[in-house]
Amino acid sequence: MFYIEKVNNKKILKTTALKGLNHCFTTRETVIKSSEAGMEELVKTNKVDLCNYFKITEEDLISPNQTHSTNISEAKEGIKIYANTDAIILTNKTQAVFLNFADCTPVIIFDPKNNIGAIAHAGWRGTAGKIVIKVIEKMANDYGSKPEELLSAIGPSIGKCCYPVGKEVYEQLKSTIKNSDNCFSTGSGEIFTDLKKINKKQLEFCGVKQIDVCNFCTSCNNELFFSYRKENGTTSRHSAVIKLY
Repeated sequence: MFYIEKVNNKKILKTTALKGLNHCFTTRETVIKSSEAGMEELVKTNKVDLCNYFKITEEDLISPNQTHSTNISEAKEGIKIYANTDAIILTNKTQAVFLNFADCTPVIIFDPKNNIGAIAHAGWRGTAGKIVIKVIEKMANDYGSKPEELLSAIGPSIGKCCYPVGKEVYEQLKSTIKNSDNCFSTGSGEIFTDLKKINKKQLEFCGVKQIDVCNFCTSCNNELFFSYRKENGTTSRHSAVIKLY
């Protein structure tokens, strides 16, 4: 179940599903990624607040360079730069890692037995490329994670209500799942797409059983989250952040 908490009286989003993992989804109030004019001081202040919340230094708050790929990196102590990376796996207790979103789907995966966390950036390209499946396969192959023991949360992203795609994108997304019931609907000659539900089905295909799905649509709830589509290409992002205990 998702719920609102506050850091320095500003909203973050958390879920009870990720028990044992320190985490949050930031909001407009707690933004830590923006290149828009006038946002510099807010971003700076929020980074300090979040570092205090996660009990880390700013040097250990890590974010990769996202490119809508399906590339996966492991966070390493002392390393801050991760190029061309859209999923990151965290195995150390020193760093906190975050990825940034403004309509794309954030997916957090946690292995409580081995104390390993991961975040995936699943826009339509990442979803079509089965990025969450690749993360789970890597966690299983490299770290011994068992899918049935994993906990997962799919965070705020654009909903089917607000996300029409073309036929080519529809075909690519549909091919990633066996059963596309309720993942798509048509209206006004467009195909409306539920990226959260597709990613949930991909997680289930891997054997993940415990999945919490956030109901917030970033376009409908633009007062709380950033929306690339609704805001005509905003450079501000809300973030998914994890830190191991």
